[in-house]
Amino acid sequence: MTWIALKMLTGERSKYFGIVFGVMFASLLIAHQVSIFIGIMARTTSQIRDVQQADIWVMDPNVRYMDETTGLSDTDLQRVRGVEGIDWAVKFYKGNVRARLAEGGSGTADFRNVIMLGLDDDSMIGAPREIVMGKLTDLKQPDAVVIDEAGFNYLWPNQPHRIGMELEMNDHRAVVVGICKASPPFQSMGIVYTLYSRAMNYAPPERRLMSFILAKPQDGVANAELCRRIHEGTGLKAQTSEQFAWSTINFYLANTGIPVNFGITVLLGFIVGVAIAGQTFYLFTIENLKQFGALKAMGTSNLRIVGMILTQALVVGVLGYGIGMGLAALFFEGTKNVPALLGFHLYWEVMAGAAVAVLFIIVLASLLSIHRVLVLEPAIVFR
Repeated sequence: MTWIALKMLTGERSKYFGIVFGVMFASLLIAHQVSIFIGIMARTTSQIRDVQQADIWVMDPNVRYMDETTGLSDTDLQRVRGVEGIDWAVKFYKGNVRARLAEGGSGTADFRNVIMLGLDDDSMIGAPREIVMGKLTDLKQPDAVVIDEAGFNYLWPNQPHRIGMELEMNDHRAVVVGICKASPPFQSMGIVYTLYSRAMNYAPPERRLMSFILAKPQDGVANAELCRRIHEGTGLKAQTSEQFAWSTINFYLANTGIPVNFGITVLLGFIVGVAIAGQTFYLFTIENLKQFGALKAMGTSNLRIVGMILTQALVVGVLGYGIGMGLAALFFEGTKNVPALLGFHLYWEVMAGAAVAVLFIIVLASLLSIHRVLVLEPAIVFR
């Protein structure tokens, strides 16, 4: 019966390809949009994830996400260091700064906005994990900064990576002494690393410039327990890296149109997939009613007929899903070096979710056909 079902399915090529196309379109759109959505949300926490030495972030109680910083005072740092269970606590600056290119950049504009991260002068906690050109210790040199690869391309497009490029921030000279790898940020801007004391000169003048305090608990002290002690002892907000990352993601989910826009696109893909596959599959069944009637007249049970329809639906589902995932994978592979799409890729969790969505599509698409065949009278073959 399986062979007969497949022969019936592929007999009408146009409808067969139409069903496969509907499933393929739905799976491609779902996987593509959900993967990009996850990639965008991951970008909002890129600076948090890149700081792997610190387990705890301490901030002003009103801070809701990474890019919303309220300055802390030096006394706040001393109070945090005095909390029982602290191994170490250091300063950390994060802010957006306008940089003037000494060599004119691309020739179209002299100014670019960059993300500047100020690292503790002694420990350099929060430094980039991988330096591809130069040395991290060169940050101790006068006016030294390290920039990420994408940031170098952003500031000096179409130029080979090299050390020694100069720029100005807040009328202070900065010299690139290293190039590093960094996770792509939410905003398409370069990331500049420098020492905290030097960042105070580059940053716009404010009374309080310390954005965060990075801390680590002593051995045997749980992160959650230390966060509680810091809050009770200083009144400041303290969160683990994971908690702070989720706070940032939740802010963007609740206060931007990103989830709604992507959700509508994914829903439309699902609806279109159901509509195309369902309608085409139903028309295919209607055109083969005489064949199904003949099988019932020869004694084939309803259960066997239902099995044939589900086999046909499963075949087009597997083919459509496989082609859709292949096209999605080809897209992300082909765009992995595009600056605007750095860090985006096809997640296996998304592939699994798309498989579940395709399963629902083929089940819904086959329900009408199953009902139509179940109520079919075998005598139709003699009309």
